[in-house]
Amino acid sequence: MALKTITLAVLLGTAGTAYAADVINHKSPYCGCCSEWTKHMQEAGFTVEEKLHDDMNAVKQELGLAPKLASCHTAEIGGYVFEGHIPAEDIKAFLANPPKNAKGLAVPGMPMGSPGMEYGDEKHAYSVYAYNEHGQVFEYRHYEGNQ
Repeated sequence: MALKTITLAVLLGTAGTAYAADVINHKSPYCGCCSEWTKHMQEAGFTVEEKLHDDMNAVKQELGLAPKLASCHTAEIGGYVFEGHIPAEDIKAFLANPPKNAKGLAVPGMPMGSPGMEYGDEKHAYSVYAYNEHGQVFEYRHYEGNQ
């Protein structure tokens, strides 16, 4: 019985950190907001490695990201691509239950108030989009702003 209890405790203890996948965050060496997003992800329990690139457009193209979804940094997690200032909670939810045929999530542009783009209390409305390799995009989550 003690072995079953220990096994269950180990499984439950690891279940809460299943999202703590390795993250590769591709970014420009000159972008501070991308490093702030890395910190946001680390604080949420992810392990993040930053890879610096002088030409982020080439990285985005290689990973099959449509230009209309582009932001400043591009992350890879478990075979999925995550573009821009996506909240860690949305990434956790996506990884736990990916939409069918989804390739990843994206927050186009650099909306004020999104993770890594905090500036005082200013928050702009923005959406997180899911997308697939055929270019289809749908709203995954929306955040209301205060501006």
